Amino acid sequence: CVAQGSFQLTTPSFGCRHHSYYYSTTTTTTTTTSLQASIVDEVTAEMKASMKARDTTTLSTIRLIRSAFANAAIEHGADVLTDQQAQQTLRKMAKMRQESIAMFEDGGATDRADAERAELAVIERWLPTLADEETTRRWAVEAIESAGVEIGDVGKMGMVMGALMKEHKAKLDGKLAQKIVREELSK
Repeated sequence: CVAQGSFQLTTPSFGCRHHSYYYSTTTTTTTTTSLQASIVDEVTAEMKASMKARDTTTLSTIRLIRSAFANAAIEHGADVLTDQQAQQTLRKMAKMRQESIAMFEDGGATDRADAERAELAVIERWLPTLADEETTRRWAVEAIESAGVEIGDVGKMGMVMGALMKEHKAKLDGKLAQKIVREELSK
């Protein structure tokens, strides 16, 4: 039997489907890690801590987060999500919770709304804080000026929103930004 396999800097293992002295190798890869843990790693660590503390609300929410991360990784075709992809996933989850809270409150189901609020609080642990209304308004005015849109031309709102989101997407609440841009263009 002829030796088969890769001859890189690897660890050899012996065995063959036909003979017991088959030479194959397993490649080990090393990656450098930054000092700051990724969001995915932080969520995993928090899951372990909530298991030890027997915090069922946090644990069930973190399991939902990890499931969403797994689905997002498959969607992106990656083994592990980047922090930006993880934040996008968390933002989607937070938005869904906020919509659910509003619907449950409108329907009179305050207990369910409270449960959604608890989940939202866990999800928001890994999200950066969004810009307040004053900052969003300032950025909206800057986007209107940079896009060259005249005040009163509400038809160009999409152009302004595109410029605004391009610069500040991770820091903005899209619904608030849309409201403010509409107000500024309607003056």
